[in-house]
Amino acid sequence: MDTESTHSGYSYHSSRSGRSNRHGDRSCERHKASSSKDSSRSERSVVINPPDTPSQDSPVHNGEPLPGEPTPAAEQGDEAQDDNWGETTTAVTGTSELSVSQEEVVGLGKGIQDRTQSFRRYLPLAVGSCVGLLVLATPLVFLLLPAVMWPDRLQVCGAACEGLFLSISFKLLILLVAVWALFLRPSRACLPRVCVYRAFLITLTLLLTMSYWLFYGVRILDAQDEDYHGIVQFAVSLVDSQLFVHYLAVVLLELRQLQPCYSVCVIRSTDGETRHYNIGQLSIQRAALSILEYYYRDFPLHNPALLSASKHRAAKHLAGLKVYNVDAPGNAAGAQPSNGNQSRAMVTAAGKRKDSAHNELYYEEADYERRVRKRRARLVVAVEEAFTHVRRMKKEDERATPSDIMDVREAALAIFPSMARALQKYLRTTRRQHCHSMESIQKHLAFCLVNNMSPKAFLEAYLVPGPTLQYGPERWMADQWTLVSEASVTSGIKQGTEFLLKCLDFSLAITIKTIPYIRLTEEYIDPKSHKFLLLLQSETSV
Repeated sequence: MDTESTHSGYSYHSSRSGRSNRHGDRSCERHKASSSKDSSRSERSVVINPPDTPSQDSPVHNGEPLPGEPTPAAEQGDEAQDDNWGETTTAVTGTSELSVSQEEVVGLGKGIQDRTQSFRRYLPLAVGSCVGLLVLATPLVFLLLPAVMWPDRLQVCGAACEGLFLSISFKLLILLVAVWALFLRPSRACLPRVCVYRAFLITLTLLLTMSYWLFYGVRILDAQDEDYHGIVQFAVSLVDSQLFVHYLAVVLLELRQLQPCYSVCVIRSTDGETRHYNIGQLSIQRAALSILEYYYRDFPLHNPALLSASKHRAAKHLAGLKVYNVDAPGNAAGAQPSNGNQSRAMVTAAGKRKDSAHNELYYEEADYERRVRKRRARLVVAVEEAFTHVRRMKKEDERATPSDIMDVREAALAIFPSMARALQKYLRTTRRQHCHSMESIQKHLAFCLVNNMSPKAFLEAYLVPGPTLQYGPERWMADQWTLVSEASVTSGIKQGTEFLLKCLDFSLAITIKTIPYIRLTEEYIDPKSHKFLLLLQSETSV
């Protein structure tokens, strides 16, 4: 089979080189082409069986192929000659029970990644809950242990202990609410590193609690102190210390970042959309989180369709530059020019076309603006007519019976077809048709009808591109951001800090600058210096 395919290729080459023998060898080529087609067809339908089971397509006799059947070496050679075997070959192999396919490996990795993200998301909440329970339970245990272990030996403290009990109760209640408000909130994002201040506060709380436990075990439990008033005051001092630690947490986690210290410049890489924000003293990862929150609120939705116009214009410009080689081999003009001559020819042609490129851009933008204004006018007229029809229907419903009154959802579905075509053409012209689905448009239309809004209020969501949060969560890509920074993400931002927030389709380049120190001086102006005297002559006509 190898010899036949090689011979047919040689005869085909010789038939092209020698044009005089083309008609004589045509029948031979047809025969060889059919034989090579049959051989390739047989090669592309190879079935690989398990080693212990015989093939059903090729019968064997005592483990050996029958006469006329190709040998395994010949089958391997034929498979090597076929370049597209991977697209058409069906392989049935014997697999072990412990083998895992590639799809299962990918699914296993994705499941592990999802579990890891969930673990990292709820780990701070679990740690905060455990520390909060330890903080709240420790003063109560300090009060209960002596009363349980040696109740007969305790000295009665009377009204003084009752006042301290009341103080501890209210302080623990305040501390419980404060811990819930500051530490037990659900996390807004999953950061790559642990917050330094939060870890410091948790460590400080644990050290403080363990120190009190150590002193309590040595001085009170071992000695079996009988002064219950002193034990109650010891528990009160622990609660006071915990309240001060919580105050420190409020200062470090909430108040420290409120004063603006830095100016942040955020630039989107694809369209150059730029915003500036003022932030306080934050770490790089906390600053990135704040910037992403500002991004979803202030930046318009990223629309890759608007970027295709410049790419199409550049491709069109390059497609118009063609260099024809008139001195190719076989022509009588001469030898083929060098690559340097071709490059100079292309540069010269590009320089000639550069003078007319701005005219093409001007007329393209003018035509685009004209089409947008035309589509917008049609859309505005269609929406106004639809809302006018709805108002007329409302007046008719006031005189109709309750059974004939139409629901707001039904009214939105009834008037939507009258404006759907104009809205669809406008969204296609502005390349924002993928941002709005039919269901979202109908829902927005029903919302406007329920609240008795004007047509302009309905059109504002489609005429002006809104922020990212205005659209569906599938447009946000909220869980696909990557922080790229040369410095450690737990270090604080400073003058000249630069980092990158990468997404699936674009990235945000962030540059940090310090807000300059402002010095104001006062200058006193005497009120009498503003007074002047105006003398008018009697001859002057005023």
